[in-house]
Amino acid sequence: MNKDLVSVIIPIYNAEKYIIETIESVLNQSYNNIEVILVNDKSTDNSKKVCKKYIKNNVIWIDLKQNSKAATARNEGIKKAKGRFICFIDADDLWENTKIEKQVNFMKKNNCAFSFTGYEFADKYCIPNGKKVFVPYKINYKAALKNTTISTITVMFDMNKLTKEDIFMPNVASEDTATWWKVLKKIDYAYGLNEILSYYRRDNNTLSSNKIVAIKRIWNLYRNVEHLNIFYSIYNFIFYAFNALRRRI
Repeated sequence: MNKDLVSVIIPIYNAEKYIIETIESVLNQSYNNIEVILVNDKSTDNSKKVCKKYIKNNVIWIDLKQNSKAATARNEGIKKAKGRFICFIDADDLWENTKIEKQVNFMKKNNCAFSFTGYEFADKYCIPNGKKVFVPYKINYKAALKNTTISTITVMFDMNKLTKEDIFMPNVASEDTATWWKVLKKIDYAYGLNEILSYYRRDNNTLSSNKIVAIKRIWNLYRNVEHLNIFYSIYNFIFYAFNALRRRI
């Protein structure tokens, strides 16, 4: 058995269509010391019913009392997590079965607190479409402001080096990006494992596919979360837009 426990947090909201694929991609990992924390964000479909057969020793189910969005769901999972390493996957995405093993080894080799990996976009059936996102070896706070290359489903934290307070997600739009920036203000770098180990299912009807919404979110983070001045916000936004466009073409 691999020594260090890895906690995998999966927020669930009306995910009955895809959640089984996601859970199985986690349970089929080559790394064999994991706990899976399923956080039900007041789903109104059959998500709990289809997940029921998986809820046992290393698969934990948490019911939120009210619909609270992904940040609260992930934070509840973080509170419950017991692992040295904490990572996230959304309820409709998939991992390569070596993802955790490779990333844990990478983090230990680089003695880092925060890592992320490459990923590939996929269609609504999670069939990879060839649009791959390759990542830099390391990125700091200033660089991360200009390039939102860190995907939630690729992130891993070493809780021997960070506290849960460090990684709790704020209740803002694009809470994940805000969290990476928060952590990067505490540590020097996040380190990128430049391999395609995750698959990001992209449906044209999802919120994250709405470009106008994404633009408003990032601008709000610059101005109202990071409190950057207007000129520095525009400077970072130009790079953000270029990098975001490059990932999607």
